Amino acid sequence: MLMNREKEHIAADKTLLQIAKVTSIVFTPFSIPFLSFLVLFLFSYLRIMPIQYKLIVLGIVYCFTILTPTITIFLFRKINGFAWQELSERKKRYVPILLTIISYVFCLLMMRKLNIPWYMTGIILASLVVSVICIVVNLKWKLSEHMAGMGGIIGGLISFSALFGYNPVVWLCLFILLAGILGSARITLGHHTLGEVISGFAVGLVCALLVLHPISNVLFRVFLF
Repeated sequence: MLMNREKEHIAADKTLLQIAKVTSIVFTPFSIPFLSFLVLFLFSYLRIMPIQYKLIVLGIVYCFTILTPTITIFLFRKINGFAWQELSERKKRYVPILLTIISYVFCLLMMRKLNIPWYMTGIILASLVVSVICIVVNLKWKLSEHMAGMGGIIGGLISFSALFGYNPVVWLCLFILLAGILGSARITLGHHTLGEVISGFAVGLVCALLVLHPISNVLFRVFLF
């Protein structure tokens, strides 16, 4: 009887570990800005925009927030002989975060040149500000960039609901649940502590509200006007 229970616990732990790995892979700091635009184009009134326009915006976001950071960090890792797991160490995170910041700056400049509306450009600006805060904090501590991204999504939902006048409760419930799963995954995998997870989420949430909320978009005005 005890052996069966031990086997069940081992199987449950393995299942939890697999869920944690999959969640961390899907909701990476690189993919979250792109997922935010995808949700915006599929489920908000922006879905009425021409398909060509949406593809151009998604293409720019994909190139500068997923493709470019992934390639440059991969090259950095290969040149220095680092494993992917080693990049979660605080002292080895500076260059990957800096490469991400540079990619976001180019994305921001490209979107501004194409006169893309401020509430879309603001998603990239919020991600950029979060990355800058992460690299500064990383001097003494580290934040969970995964959770900062999830906090940014929830802050964005609150901001866009105020801007576009829709009820965000269903989406908020969904992403709060996903944030809980992702935070648990980061802790289960041993990449972050509870404090790092909560702090990362708080930074993402506050930055998104300051940049995107129509009442308090102070950072957007400071950076882009």
